[in-house]
Amino acid sequence: MVFRRRTGSDALAARACRYTGALVLFAMTPVSSPIITHSAEETIAFGRALAAELCPPLVVLLCGDLGAGKTTLVKGIAEGFQAASRDQVTSPTFTLVHEYRSPRAVLYHIDLYRIDTERELETLGLDDLLAPNSILLIEWGEKFPRLRRDRDMEITLERVKDELGESKRRIRRTTR
Repeated sequence: MVFRRRTGSDALAARACRYTGALVLFAMTPVSSPIITHSAEETIAFGRALAAELCPPLVVLLCGDLGAGKTTLVKGIAEGFQAASRDQVTSPTFTLVHEYRSPRAVLYHIDLYRIDTERELETLGLDDLLAPNSILLIEWGEKFPRLRRDRDMEITLERVKDELGESKRRIRRTTR
């Protein structure tokens, strides 16, 4: 699998995206300040807001331990793209890839938890999913150096407890 490297204007700190005929510009800072969410609903809301900033083609690694909220975040992203409702988005742990279509993009939610080798990764044909209108949302992609190297964005979710022992999520976004 060889993901295309971004060059020229794509490597700049700003990206342009065409959406319903309007040109939308947004800043892509290399590392964002962490966002704290206090519930699954807040994580979904963050995903919806993030969807407004995601412009295909894009490879996004979703990093975090089991139960950190990766699929919950995808629920919000899919809703933001009007590709699926939160109830339609489930973890692709056993199917490996779920596809959600919207007028703006095709989202591929990919779970590599059960994939252990580069050879197994190759058989998935992820490079065939890359298209001008696709966004690959890859859970557990950090296991593979090639995916980490070629990703456009990495979102790390971490479960943390506050001083009262309440569980929350810290979400950090890193871009090229």
